[in-house]
Amino acid sequence: MQYLNHFFGYPIPLFFKNLIVGIVAVLLGMLVKFIIHKIFLLLSRWWDSVVIKSTIKHLRHPVGVFIPILFLNFSLSLMEMDAVYRLPITKVLEVALTIVFALILVRIIDVLEDYFFLKYDLNKENNLKERKIRTQLQFVRKFIVSLIILITAAIILLSFESMRKIGAGLLTGVGIGGIIIGFAAQKSLGNLLAGFQIAFTQPIRIDDVLVVEGEWGRVEEITLTYVVVSIWDQRRLILPITYFIEKPFQNWTRVSADLLGTVFLYMDYSIPIEPLRQELTKLLTINPLWDKRVNVVQVTDTNKDGSIEIRFLMSASSSSRAFDLRCMVREAMITFIQTNYPESLPKKRLEFKDKFDGI
Repeated sequence: MQYLNHFFGYPIPLFFKNLIVGIVAVLLGMLVKFIIHKIFLLLSRWWDSVVIKSTIKHLRHPVGVFIPILFLNFSLSLMEMDAVYRLPITKVLEVALTIVFALILVRIIDVLEDYFFLKYDLNKENNLKERKIRTQLQFVRKFIVSLIILITAAIILLSFESMRKIGAGLLTGVGIGGIIIGFAAQKSLGNLLAGFQIAFTQPIRIDDVLVVEGEWGRVEEITLTYVVVSIWDQRRLILPITYFIEKPFQNWTRVSADLLGTVFLYMDYSIPIEPLRQELTKLLTINPLWDKRVNVVQVTDTNKDGSIEIRFLMSASSSSRAFDLRCMVREAMITFIQTNYPESLPKKRLEFKDKFDGI
C-alpha cells in the first residue's frame, strides 16, 4: 500500500486514497460483470437454450449491480478510516447487498418459470397437464417471492441494534400480541390456506373454462388472495380465492377440454325427425370444429303449447369450438327447416266451438 500513500513524492490525502481504492474496486467489479455477460452471450449463440437466454434477460442487471457492490465491500478492508465513517458505510453496503441478492433470487425464479412455461406450453389442443402444472407453478412462485421479501426485510431490520431491541421487547408480549395478530390475520391466513388447497387439489386451473356468478369465462390469473376470470366479452371478474372453496361453480374443463354442445329447437308435431338426423350428420361431417365423437338427434320433451323439443347433440375439442359449432348448427338447421318443412314451424292452435252446437 506504500505506493498509494505518495504521488510524485507528495503525500496523498486519506480521503482521496480511499476514493481511489473504491473506484478501482467498482471498476474491477464492472470488468468481471462484463466478462460474465460476454460468456453468456457466446453460450447463447452456440447453444440455443431458453435457460441461457432467460438468464441473460432476467439476471443481467441485478448481477451487474451486485458484483461491483461486492467488490466495493471487499475493498473496505484496504481503506483507512475512522469507525464513525466505516460502520455506516459497511451497513449501507450490507443492506444493498442483501436487497440485490434477494432480487437475484427472485430473478432466478423467473428463469425457472420461463423454462417450465416453455416445457408446458398451453398452446395445445389437450392441455390439461400443462394447465395443472402452470397453476401450481404460479402459486408456488408467488408464495416463494413473498417469502424472500419477508426474510429479506427481517434480515435488514435485525441487522440494526435498535431493531433487535424492539424485537426483544415484542417477544416479551408475544402471548397477547399473538392473539391480536391471529384475529387480525385470520382472513389473510384463510386466503393463503385456500390458495394452497386450490394449487394442489386444483378445483380450478389456469385457462380453465368456468361458469361462475352467471358468467362464462377463462381463469386468467390465480394469486395468493384472489382469482381473475376473463369473461368472454373481455371484462374481468375478480373473486376472492376462498370463493372457489366455499361456493359451487361450473368447471367445463376439469377433466379434459373435450365438451358436448347442445342445440334445442321447438317444432310442430308434424316435423319428421329422420331428415333432421341426416342433415345434422351432413353438417358435422364438413365442419372442422366437430371432433367426430358425438352426433345425436333426439326428441327430449313435449310441451303443452303443442310443440316438441328436439335436442341436437354434438362434440368438440374445446369449449370455444363447441360454442361456435352450436351456433353454426342452430343457424343451419333453422334454415333447413324453413326451406324444406316450413309447415312444421311452431304454430299456435286455437279451437272454436260453435255456441249453437247441441241445440
